[in-house]
Amino acid sequence: MPRMRNDPNFNVCPDYASDGFANTRAQLISDEVTEEQAIQLLKNIWEANNNVDKVAWQRQVAEDREEHAHRKQLEEEEQERIEQARIQEEEAACKEDRKKNKHKFTPILNTGILDDPATTPCSYALRKIEKGEYVEIWYFTNDGLDEANLKKTVDDDAMIMSTLADSSSAWVSAASTRSARAVVNDEDLPFEEFCQACPRMLTAMGKADWPEDRVRMMAKFWRNIQVHEYQSMRNLIGQKALLAYQAEQRRRWHITVKTSVGPYDLSIVNKKVLQETRERVYWDERDKRDNARNYKVSLIQSMKHKLELITWF
Repeated sequence: MPRMRNDPNFNVCPDYASDGFANTRAQLISDEVTEEQAIQLLKNIWEANNNVDKVAWQRQVAEDREEHAHRKQLEEEEQERIEQARIQEEEAACKEDRKKNKHKFTPILNTGILDDPATTPCSYALRKIEKGEYVEIWYFTNDGLDEANLKKTVDDDAMIMSTLADSSSAWVSAASTRSARAVVNDEDLPFEEFCQACPRMLTAMGKADWPEDRVRMMAKFWRNIQVHEYQSMRNLIGQKALLAYQAEQRRRWHITVKTSVGPYDLSIVNKKVLQETRERVYWDERDKRDNARNYKVSLIQSMKHKLELITWF
């Protein structure tokens, strides 16, 4: 059915008694139908058709209203979907921000400024701790903390071009480059500084959400190193052996964690490996002393030779 454009409720019945409808009336007039009856019959026919149009108009209006309501519902649902997507996107971005910058969202405690300044290692060391990777204990010694507290002209997260050991160039973090100039390997630390730094490193592990069993294992590992009988030997070979054992085994543990072997209990001191480490350290130190003595003897002999030449001339 064609779409109706005008409301039939406002239609006006034509004047069938006018001259314009004379021919129409004449076709209806007969011996049984007078002119007045013909006029009324035309009016009745018009009203019947108009009533049909009114019903069709109402149905059309109802359909239009239903279609409009449906279209409005679809638009509202689409707007709601867009709004939900926007909210989810904002929540995901906020969640990611909280994950990357969790310290920014740490609740403020009901305390004032602390009496003792906080000990904060450099961001390079903290990122290593966050990832559960090996990092030198030096970063948690007094010297390492002092290095981290020095005035920085370059952001720790900035990337700078650096020359590697093989003479190639690569982009590295400014923090790792700056700290590498001063960092001391674990095996070369004084035993006192090693003992001083371990509690600070355990605290950093706890703040980095290390599993409690791993923090306890590291604490036992370092405690067993610090109370070992080698620590109280009269010469320094025992302490150097303990520091070398600690460094080597901790590096090896961090490597093994990422393999199919998985993490093992590092705190159990392997007496055989420690004994082998002590012997190696002993001979390394002896070689150093011998080389130093030989260099000194060679230097003295060279100087004597030069003096003899000068005297001869």
